[in-house]
Amino acid sequence: MPEGHTLFRLAREQQAAFAGREVHVTSPQGRFAGQAELLDGRVLDEVTSYGKHLFAFFGPDVVHVHLGLYGKFTSGTGLPPVPRGALRMRWEGPGEDGEGVWTDLRGATACDLITDGEVQLILDRLGPDPLRRRSDPAKAFARISRSRTTIGALLMDQAVLAGVGNVYRAEVLFRQRLSPFRLGRDVDADLWDRLWADLVTLMKAGVKAGRIVTTERTDRERRRGPALREDAHYVYRRAGLPCRICGTEVRTEVMVGRNLFWCPTCQAV
Repeated sequence: MPEGHTLFRLAREQQAAFAGREVHVTSPQGRFAGQAELLDGRVLDEVTSYGKHLFAFFGPDVVHVHLGLYGKFTSGTGLPPVPRGALRMRWEGPGEDGEGVWTDLRGATACDLITDGEVQLILDRLGPDPLRRRSDPAKAFARISRSRTTIGALLMDQAVLAGVGNVYRAEVLFRQRLSPFRLGRDVDADLWDRLWADLVTLMKAGVKAGRIVTTERTDRERRRGPALREDAHYVYRRAGLPCRICGTEVRTEVMVGRNLFWCPTCQAV
């Protein structure tokens, strides 16, 4: 599932390509056809993201997208390709320099037309987003510090923390040498401050690079140039391989429906 940095980057790209201009909105698949007709030809005011949610504001109407496990946007310039398959929503616009731009949405869990009030209802049930400047990490810690749930599960709860998914969960816990099985109430304020700051750093880097890289250069096989795919993570999807720091075999098990990865030595309870 795309994590928060992906949605933040998508919002920024769509803002640059379409905001302030009339947008031709269609639904070749038909599932968004009525809503597309209401939006077609209107000016897009703004595109923003919060956590794993994307919001596109057309006056009082807002397109809300949650990509889920299988959703994906593809974009390009010039004439868009002939619509094929389950193409839920297509935008076309003149682009900043007059060259045509387009973006297609497929496979999203949610693609709905909602109001400003409904946007607020969604935001009200989400925890702070490490990518938003005004997010208050104390709100997340207030819930974590009272919880008997493991920190590995809490980090995946979007009501606690918005935008963090399976990769960031595994990697930030390793980087802070924190066991995913420690209870939330046993995470003190200093440790939470370090974990939050690390999430902010990692997710901002993810926005910039368009990928998640969590390893320090000194912990990679190749120490020059961009991180290779096999060097990008400490524990995520490295079950059975030696820990980059101590050599212990990385372990995995399912936690809250997703495969968790951790080093039992570096992240001892």
